[in-house]
Formats: sequence, C-alpha cells, structure tokens
Amino acid sequence: MSFLNKFQKTVVFLLKALLYLCLIGTFFVIFGTEFEWILRASRTTAVLLVTFCGLEVCLISVYGGYLIGKLKSKPIVMSISLATVITDLVTHLQLCIMNVNANNNPHFIYEAPHLLLLVICIQIALIILFTYFGNYVYFTINKPERCCIITSSEESLNNIVEKIKRYKKQYCITDMVHYSTKGVFDIINSCDTVFIYDVPVKEKALICEYCYAKNKNIYYNFEMSDILSLGAKSVVLVDKPLMSAVVRDLTFEQRFIKRTMDIIISLAALIVCGPLMLVCAALIKLEDGGHVFFRQYRATKNGKLFKVYKFRTMKEQDSVNRSVTDDDDRITKIGAYLRKFRIDELPQFINILKGEMSVVGPRPEMVENVDKYTKDLPEFAYRLRVKGGLTGYAQIAGKYNTSPKDKLVLDLMYIEKYSLWLDFKLILQTATVFLRASDSTEAFSKHKKKYHFTQK
Repeated sequence: MSFLNKFQKTVVFLLKALLYLCLIGTFFVIFGTEFEWILRASRTTAVLLVTFCGLEVCLISVYGGYLIGKLKSKPIVMSISLATVITDLVTHLQLCIMNVNANNNPHFIYEAPHLLLLVICIQIALIILFTYFGNYVYFTINKPERCCIITSSEESLNNIVEKIKRYKKQYCITDMVHYSTKGVFDIINSCDTVFIYDVPVKEKALICEYCYAKNKNIYYNFEMSDILSLGAKSVVLVDKPLMSAVVRDLTFEQRFIKRTMDIIISLAALIVCGPLMLVCAALIKLEDGGHVFFRQYRATKNGKLFKVYKFRTMKEQDSVNRSVTDDDDRITKIGAYLRKFRIDELPQFINILKGEMSVVGPRPEMVENVDKYTKDLPEFAYRLRVKGGLTGYAQIAGKYNTSPKDKLVLDLMYIEKYSLWLDFKLILQTATVFLRASDSTEAFSKHKKKYHFTQK
C-alpha cells in the first residue's frame, strides 16, 4: 500500500491512458468488422483516428476528465460518457462519408447504426468499470483527509457543512469552530485540510498564512478581491511585481460574434424543439385550461427590464413572486416534469432571438429579488454589466436553492473570465444539467438538519 501511495499519480495516469486506448480500440475494432479498410494502415484511417482522438480530448477537457479521487464516480461516468458518445457520432458520420467512393458506395448512406449502438454500450461499460475501479484503488490508498471548518456563525456553518459531507471518502470532519475560538491554531495543526468560510478578511488572511506555513490544504469562499484576481494578470513595473486587473467591455468583434451565435442557436433551437414545445403547450392547457406561458419582468444589462417567457409550471391563482420550496403545492403535475428537465426554459429562446437575452450570461433575476439581493449584497448590481443569459456558470453548477451570494460569485466568475471559448464550453456543458435533472432542480428545503460548533 505504501508503494502504491508513492506512485498514485502514475497509477491514475496509467488507468486513464488504458481507458482512452480501450475507447479508441472499441470503436475501430467493432467498425472494422463492417469496414475492413479502417483496420489497414492508410491515410483515411489516419484521418479517422485523428478525428476521434482530437475530438475526444477536446470534449473531455470541456466536460471534465478522468478526475479520480476528486469527484464521485457518477459525475465522472456521465462526463466521459457524454464526451465519448458525441465523439462516436461525429466519427461515425465521417466514416460513412469516407466510405462513399466508386469501389464501395456511389451515394452517401448512414451505415451500420447497430454497430454504433454496440460501440456506445461497450464504451459506457468500460467507462463505468474504469471509473469505479479507479476510485476504489484511489480511496483504498488514500484515507479521508481530516478536516476542520472555521467560520463566523452557525448559519454560515450550515451553508457549507452539508456540501462537504457529500464527499465522505475525501473528507472526515473532525471540528467545526468559530474563527475566534481559543486554540483554533491547535485544531488546524491536527488536521490535513482547513475549510474557511465567511470569515472576516483580516482573520481569514491570518488563518490562511498559518495554514500555508504548516502545509495544510486550504479551501475558502470568494470575496470581491478574489473575483478581481480571476481576470487579473501579473506584471512587473520596472522592478515592482504587481497584479493588473483592467476593466473592459466586450469588443465590437466579440459583441458581433456573440450576437450572431445567439441568433443562430435560438433559431435552430426553436425549429428543433418546436414539436416538443407544442406538446408541452397542449399538456399545460389540458391540465387546468390556464395560460400556456408565464411572463415575468426580469432585469438584464444596465438594469433594463424585459418580460421573460417560460412555460407555466404553477397554478395561476397562486403564482406569486416567491421562490419554490420542497413539495410546493403551487406546482402543477405537468409543471413538475417541465421543471425537472428544465423544459420550462425553452420559450426563452424567443427572448434570445429578440435580443433581450443571450444564450450565455448571468441568470436574469426577478425584479423583487434584484432589489432584495442588492440591499444585502451591494455587489449584486455588478451582474447587470452584461446581458442576462439562458445558461452560464450559475445555471450549470447551481441549483434553485443555491444561495444568492454563491450565484453572484458564479456570475461574476463568468464576467471576469469571459471569452468566446468560455461561451462555447458552457453551451456544451449545459447538456450535463439534463443528466442530473433531480440535483439541479433541488428546491429550498423547509426541513434542514442543523449543525452546531463542536467547540465554543
């Protein structure tokens, strides 16, 4: 076991390499039974191989790779499976195109779909096997890290502790203390990892410096200074090392490309999803005879108001402007399914086509929430520097019950790190929301377990 511990990174790398080789081999060996020419060394085979490998690597970098020891097995399986299925579809289409020639098929035919299905099934089985085995090996070698949570109140403690407890194989919570507790540094000494949450800036800096000096792993929540550093870069002014955070708007080229993408994607989505939207509209109408669409004023760039379109998922007589809770009796039967799979959001492509929203951007909030959140968090107004979007960091990583501050941080992360490549990645990552529908639509709970400090 000690031997494996020394070479755990090598073990993970070898497992990753073997998995990728198995995925590639599965595709080419199985399709080789139908298309014998792809198993021979040729320029055509090389093109297919480059397409498969290149696309697989790019998509895995978008959806997350073989993150053994960092994530649970299920999200790893979903991300690699999604990347692999897309790669299979594109490479299979290219294979069918290349098979059109005078000696084989004079016309394009989408061939051997049964082999594609077989390839996908075997690959997903391999991904599941390698992921669960990899995590088993990793967590057999590495026991859970002893960790403590240092925070400023029991309310803040309850905001973070449940998140950590979901990773029982990674972390074992030994202490939960207030930052002013006597002996807090002795507690840090007894741990491997320290979570610092909602601690005042001065005290947080002191604790972080101590953890760094003692070689302790540190996790801490974002503050505005941390957000600024995301878009900053290091510079040397003569002999002075500085951090440069230059505030700038989107360039003309970026705005043009972003708007063009919005028009193309929204038009394509409305055409492709049109039949599904008609079915949803009919089901909503049949259930209670009410309106199909729910319209509500939302705030977007520079505080401009517009009416957002959504499929109505609640009873009309009870649709007041307040957040959804667990077992909310306002939600209709069909509305529960629409919300679970985010289908109620589809009409917002109309808003995008009209230019009121973008495909990617901060989630446009209810006017009531904007006033409320800005009062509690003045930085919330910074979200209005860009146009509201259908998807983004907050929509992908967050849930209905994600706290306003965490949503704010996720939105500001997008604004500070903005690039057209980031937009493209977030559009692709949106597919993961549907794969974890029950998690992403988790509502505000009325009954939550309360945690208390272990020492006072």
